[in-house]
Amino acid sequence: MILDWILEPLQYDFMVRAIVTTVIAAVVCALLSCWLVLVGWSLMGDAVSHAVLPGVVLAYMFGAPFALGALVFGFLAVGLIGLIRGTSRVKEDAAIGIVFSTLFAFGLVLISVTPSQTDLNHIIFGNILGVSEGDLLQIVILAAIAFSVLIIKRRDLTLYAFDPTHAFAIGLSPRLLGALLLGVLALTAVVALQVVGVVLVVAMLIIPGATAHLLTDRFGRMLVIAPVMSALCSVIGIYLSYWIDAASGGLVVVVQGCVFALVYLFAPRQGVVGRHLWRSRSVHNSSRKRPIAPKSAG
Repeated sequence: MILDWILEPLQYDFMVRAIVTTVIAAVVCALLSCWLVLVGWSLMGDAVSHAVLPGVVLAYMFGAPFALGALVFGFLAVGLIGLIRGTSRVKEDAAIGIVFSTLFAFGLVLISVTPSQTDLNHIIFGNILGVSEGDLLQIVILAAIAFSVLIIKRRDLTLYAFDPTHAFAIGLSPRLLGALLLGVLALTAVVALQVVGVVLVVAMLIIPGATAHLLTDRFGRMLVIAPVMSALCSVIGIYLSYWIDAASGGLVVVVQGCVFALVYLFAPRQGVVGRHLWRSRSVHNSSRKRPIAPKSAG
């Protein structure tokens, strides 16, 4: 029975492509999310993922690949945020909000006025089950580039995340490393865009890293835990979407959110319940080891 439940969806090519595509996107997003969580760039991930929407619509209007338009506007968003932050009194969080909300709204306007035989709303909400072989190839290439950059530069990026001052002291450029991380963020957002859509990309860029961060204090382990957990959640989400006939992208993120909730509550050291049990056990052990004062002779 369980074997049939697992094998039946694999009889369809669109399901196989959906699973492969989602796992690839999930692994790359989870790997990047480890750095985003440590650097504190959760809102930046939200900004870039939303800002690519007008680029995708414009690419459709001019017959160009969706990824090209998304990349252009992803880098444009990063540049505009840096420009506003560096040339005015506006702080980074406000600059991010201004840029991503404006570009996202511009994308919605373009969708509303663009005559199309294709439902462009799948850009917003994702279309995992509609991924073609060409889309899969495109996602594999972009994901391979992002994955390779993160692995090759992982030591420098990790030092930048923990201590930019020390990175500068040993000859690294924090500004260039930050720009590299932002570039990979734009690339990864494009990879995940076709899987879960603009709205849910930020979840795949943040939840895995945050979950892994609650499970371990070692960054090297985070880089393993986050992609593995994200890939498993993606497969479970796709299977659930097949069997209950629900939105695939939404279920992938819901499963990731449920895993985070369980870890948040029951992680051995950092979970709410686990931390309480750990403190209770420590207090109990210390009370048992406390020496008993001798009674006075009188």
